[in-house]
Amino acid sequence: MLAVQLTAWGAEPELREIPTPRPRGEELLVRVTAAGMCRSDLHVMDAAAGSFDYPLPLTLGHEVAGTVVDAGSSADRSWLGEQVVVHGIWGCGGCRNCLRGRENYCLRLRPRDGRGAPIGNGLGYPGGLAEAVIVPAARFLVRSAGVDPVLCAPLADAGLTAYHAVREHRDLLDAQSVCVVIGVGGLGHLALQVLRDFGAGRIIAVDTRSDARDMAGALGADAVFGDIVSATAALGEGADLILDFAGAPDTVAPAAAALAPGGRLSVVGSAGGRLEAGKDVGLAAGWEITAPFWGPRADLAAVVDMARRGALHVTAQTYPLTAAVEVYRQLRSGAITGRAVLVPPP
Repeated sequence: MLAVQLTAWGAEPELREIPTPRPRGEELLVRVTAAGMCRSDLHVMDAAAGSFDYPLPLTLGHEVAGTVVDAGSSADRSWLGEQVVVHGIWGCGGCRNCLRGRENYCLRLRPRDGRGAPIGNGLGYPGGLAEAVIVPAARFLVRSAGVDPVLCAPLADAGLTAYHAVREHRDLLDAQSVCVVIGVGGLGHLALQVLRDFGAGRIIAVDTRSDARDMAGALGADAVFGDIVSATAALGEGADLILDFAGAPDTVAPAAAALAPGGRLSVVGSAGGRLEAGKDVGLAAGWEITAPFWGPRADLAAVVDMARRGALHVTAQTYPLTAAVEVYRQLRSGAITGRAVLVPPP
């Protein structure tokens, strides 16, 4: 089968032909119908040797939708034929966080000797930028019948991460809440829709790109600005919730300064922003800062349900699997609005 593989650290991936895997034990084989591309892959590609505890060559792709077509000898065969999306965090299932339904914070997935530990498909284990992918067990799948696979694949990361970042602060969301979304890209445009679905009162979008601002307006943002400093002037008494999908040096600190008393800043992006935190640095009373990571399987099921009932729409551009290397170049240059989704050959 065809697969997009990273064969050397610091290099572009390659389109290669590799053997089709066969499931064993509890494993299930998913025929991939759509796979999203993510900037996290660029972070992995650009890493120096030894930064990640990942074997090479590694098939990339952690946003995967497809159909279960084969099962190992002890696998749950009721999944055969099901349309699914893969939950990309393969937690142990037994630590205290997994038992709490917080698999995204599985204690067994912590860094090893300073190196990033394998997390799931495409991030340490063979991923879904291929014609098929092995999933260790049925507990890493969510049924997705009724949702277009091209629109479903990005839900595995972009949708899940955005939903989880919003859902953690649902107690703040009501008709009076003032929320800010910084970075209306692949994740931010979905977070804006989740905020609307949760009943957030006023939503302000911030993005330096004119096409992203146009998209935010089309998705129902109440106001759109090119930078957080300009947006702050329109906040009045400050924001209850700010979701920073950039996490850049020019967004994190100004966002924290724009919080209302009791407000919260959720830093989702990882573009190098830093913040001095303390009770004596001039932040609003009762401030909270979080740095959420991805999301649990239950949130993925909720995201799929949102898409199924028409409350969540992914802006996606599709490409053939064979175009993967060039699409990664476009992703790196910022030329893609929304999400890029690769479609394997029939």
